[in-house]
Amino acid sequence: MMLSPVLSAAAEAAPVGFALPLANWQLLGQKPMNVVWLAIALFVLFLIAILGFFFIRYGKLWFQAYMSVADVSLMSLIRMHFTKVNPNVIVQAKVMSAQAGLSISRRDGISTRRLEAHYLAGGNVMNVIHAIIAAHRAEIPLDFDQAAAIDLAGRDVLDAVQTSVYPKVIDCPDPSRTGKTTLSAITKNGIELRVRARVTVRTNIEQLIGGATEDTVIARVGEAIISSIGSTTDHFKVLENPDMITRVVLSRGLDAQTAFEIVSIDIADIDVGENIGARLQSDQAEADTRVARAQAERRRAEAIAEEQQMKAKVAENRSQLVLAEAKVPMAMAEAFRGGRITAPNTN
Repeated sequence: MMLSPVLSAAAEAAPVGFALPLANWQLLGQKPMNVVWLAIALFVLFLIAILGFFFIRYGKLWFQAYMSVADVSLMSLIRMHFTKVNPNVIVQAKVMSAQAGLSISRRDGISTRRLEAHYLAGGNVMNVIHAIIAAHRAEIPLDFDQAAAIDLAGRDVLDAVQTSVYPKVIDCPDPSRTGKTTLSAITKNGIELRVRARVTVRTNIEQLIGGATEDTVIARVGEAIISSIGSTTDHFKVLENPDMITRVVLSRGLDAQTAFEIVSIDIADIDVGENIGARLQSDQAEADTRVARAQAERRRAEAIAEEQQMKAKVAENRSQLVLAEAKVPMAMAEAFRGGRITAPNTN
């Protein structure tokens, strides 16, 4: 209250140039609430402009979610704008979840926060929702956390669910992986059998994270088939009862610690190959012949060497005989000179 008289006195005492600013201060001093209300009005208009901008931009999405009972608020859409989350993907995922009858509860369902977190983690939100809906329709237990973990682990969760519903057939061996079209196995009688099998598998969702892939299943099945054929006495039994092999292979539990469950193993084709046993025996006989020839050649060489040694000894003995015969006349002459031998009397 004391401010108005002071400002009035200052305005009268001030020069003409300063009279107008002091008058304005006097006006501000008389009505300070008008300025406050003006600032509030400007701030409200600013907020309304911002909300209007976001409503114009995301109003269609919010209305779509509202009409679909997808529980997506306008503030959530504004938050997605600042967190660099694609609101179209989140709204579409929530709408699909709601229309499919999935739980979209904010506490334990497919909430907006969970979808945003999975999107920011680099996951494929739509692929996860499609997988959950497919599993829900097929009555396969699969919740959002499990599906998101499978997706973030690098596995195709939708393909896994589809494989669970519609089993997948794997060729054993797989030409695209190994370049071979058949497995080569040898029975006990030495006959080669060329086998081609087809393995029907479905996804084991509980072991999908950390479970072995298709390559492991193919390797295990191929090893079991070769081992089963190798334990049979002859190839006729395998040709008569190919299911004997599949029963033995299935009983081994080859799908343990893998991401798949083996439904069946079918022998698609069996061809009789070479007589490996006879060829091995022939090779062994040829090798034995070569060894025998080498040993005979060695003995012949030893005999020839021994013969040469005997010839040398004969020549040495002959030389010694010649030397001995040369000593006989000398001994006779010495005996004549010594009188030990006299000439025979001719009378």
